[in-house]
Amino acid sequence: MFSHMMVGSNDIDRSKTFYDALFGAVGGKPAITDEHGRLIYMHNGGIYIITKPINGEPAHHANGGTVGFAMSGPEQADAWHAAGVANGGTACENPPGVRTGGMGSLYLAYLRDLDGNKLCALHRMPA
Repeated sequence: MFSHMMVGSNDIDRSKTFYDALFGAVGGKPAITDEHGRLIYMHNGGIYIITKPINGEPAHHANGGTVGFAMSGPEQADAWHAAGVANGGTACENPPGVRTGGMGSLYLAYLRDLDGNKLCALHRMPA
């Protein structure tokens, strides 16, 4: 269904440090920077892009929006979350842990990046 996810940033260099650490914690490679200065991360078949808004206006996060990243297990989600917080991200929602609802038991870890974008590490727990 999705081809990629893109979020805006007001400071690409600061975002590169943050996201290189975040994706590095789960085995991802540092960003590729394209000819427009956008950061491109490719990992496990997904593409995530960070860019300055093309309209020249300041970047801001979407109220109610969340970008989710699939994790191989709770340990990987915890490493991802810890790397994000250690590199300037802000923990949000509840602490990382299992939550049960209509989609079964999920291990979730939430944080906000340096521009306020809400991110989630998700692992579907075995039934």
